[in-house]
Amino acid sequence: MSTEQTTAANGFSYTLTRTLETPVAQVWRAWTTAEQYARWAGAAAGSVEMDVRPGGAWKATMLTPDGGQFPLTGSYLEVAENRRLVIGMDVPGKPEPAAMTMELDEQDGRRTQIVLRQTCDTVQERDMAEQGSTMLLDSLSAFLAAETRH
Repeated sequence: MSTEQTTAANGFSYTLTRTLETPVAQVWRAWTTAEQYARWAGAAAGSVEMDVRPGGAWKATMLTPDGGQFPLTGSYLEVAENRRLVIGMDVPGKPEPAAMTMELDEQDGRRTQIVLRQTCDTVQERDMAEQGSTMLLDSLSAFLAAETRH
């Protein structure tokens, strides 16, 4: 696995890039299947619902390391199976969802480059979103590595 992290010059965007030793279809399923997503993303059991199509809704209750819970909701803005997923996340007090883009690029049939991008309104929002996305990629990488070993 390789990792690359970039912060845009305007300070409000980030791009995270990883290369996973997993075929693209397996990465896609982990990100778009409620049961698999719940296993690696830190969601409460039974809380994940996904309607993976443009305009389809998703929701999950995330668990924090200190035992807290916080609900997340949103919709899928773009869906291109095994290639691109644009996820809208509802943000309290904001009229438009925050959009995170996930792009997948299969390399040699066995590896997948995953790129996460997001633009935020403030440096603080960007830092929090980037930290959360880094944690998601770490968890996804560990989950897929364990799945591959079985």
